[in-house]
Order: sequence, then C-alpha cells, then structure tokens
Amino acid sequence: KFTGNFFYDYMMGIEFNPRIGKWFDFKLFFNGRPGIVAWTLINLSFAAKQQELYGEVTNSMILVNVLQGIYVLDFFWNEAWYLKTIDICHDHFGWYLGWGDCVWLPYLYTLQGLYLVYHPVQLCTAHAIGVLMLGLLGYYIFRMTNHQKDLFRRTNGNCRIWGKKPEYIECSYVAVDGTKYYSKLMTSGFWGWARHFNYTGDLMGSLAYCLTCGFEHILPYFYIVYMTILLTHRCIRDEHRCSSKYGKDWKKYTAAVPYRLLPGIF
Repeated sequence: KFTGNFFYDYMMGIEFNPRIGKWFDFKLFFNGRPGIVAWTLINLSFAAKQQELYGEVTNSMILVNVLQGIYVLDFFWNEAWYLKTIDICHDHFGWYLGWGDCVWLPYLYTLQGLYLVYHPVQLCTAHAIGVLMLGLLGYYIFRMTNHQKDLFRRTNGNCRIWGKKPEYIECSYVAVDGTKYYSKLMTSGFWGWARHFNYTGDLMGSLAYCLTCGFEHILPYFYIVYMTILLTHRCIRDEHRCSSKYGKDWKKYTAAVPYRLLPGIF
C-alpha cells in the first residue's frame, strides 16, 4: 500500500505480510522473537551484574525479573492469541514495527533493571508484597480479559462467562467486495466493565515494574508514562476503525459499555 509519502511509507510499511519464501514471515518473526527474548536475557544480565557489583541481588531486581518474566512466558504460551492483535491484523510491516520490536522494546522495557544495577533498591517487606500483588493482579486481569474474549470468539458466544451465558451486541459491516458480514461484540465479564480492560491490566503490571525502583528518581517511571500514551492511542485508533466499520451498531456498543479503560472514569 503506497501513500505517495516516502517517509510515511518507510515508517508504517507498504507490505502487510512480507515474506521470504513460504516459511519466513517478517511480521510474525519480528513481533516476538528478537525483542521479547532479548528483554528476558537483558534483565537476567542486569541481575547478574548486580550480583557481581554488590554481592547480592536485591528483592526489587528479583521482582522485575519475575513479573516481566511472567509476561514473556505468557507471550510464548499464548502466541496464537497475539496473532489477533492490532499490530498483526491491521498494521503494515515497516520501520515502526521492525525497529520498535527489535530495538525500542528490549531497551525501554528493561529500563527498571538498568536503573537497579546502578541504584540498587532493597524494598521493605510491605512495599515488595504490595508491588508483587499489584503485578499479579494486573497480569490476572490482562490474561483473563483476553481469555474471555478468545473463548467467546472460538465458541461464537456458546460459552459461559462468570457462570452465565455472555451478553453481546451483534454488529454488521460490509466488506470491500460488497458482502455483508456480522460480528458479535461481548458486553459481559470484564468486557462489560470497559471496552479495553485488558489494557487496564497491562498498565497495572507496568506500574508495578516501575514501583520496584522506589521513589528516588523519575527515570524508571518513564515506562508507565510511555505505556499509558501507547495504549490510550491504541484504544482511540482501534475505536476509530471500529466506528468506521460498524457505524450505528458501534454506537449501540459504546452505549452498553461506555468506558474505555477505567470504569466510571475513562
């Protein structure tokens, strides 16, 4: 897809799923393999460096490795689900995805580990437990919200969410070939609380990573600021696409689930 703007095409990509031969898919490879693996290895190297410099690994460094390690394991265990995300389903492959996944992700997402190498923090027990609980709760919300949506899709709504049959709004749209299709947008479970409640869980986990570093410096908190901007922008971008796709049916859905991320607030 050419727009005529060289810089935009280079940044956002031209090909939707560029491949080499039959088996190597650039988007599939770069979406997880280099950056996600590097994220884990860099975090472990920071823990090893802390041990080398100070003779111990602080509980804050352990928390960073454990909480972020859970997220990484989730990615590979549920990789089939990640193939349905907006990056894979709607974005073309360009500098934005290639550089972002291979360079930006492993360097930014390891910011807390880097900080703790040079500014080791030994958290008090209450602080450490609080961070752990926040991180685990965020992961639970993130995983269960995605699981509910995946279950609903796989069964075409013939399932049970929180012990009862899920509610949904049926939306119609017309494809480029003129064919009319129907989709079901769930309004039960976590998806009845907010339209992107999985992002809320993601942000809770992101905040937990930052809180491992204490409150002496603002640098580790750049991560939660970035993630808030990224996921809010992703919400708006996805909803703009859905509004164009579903029209008046989307308005019915937003009336049934009025909040994007935080029930009662936003």
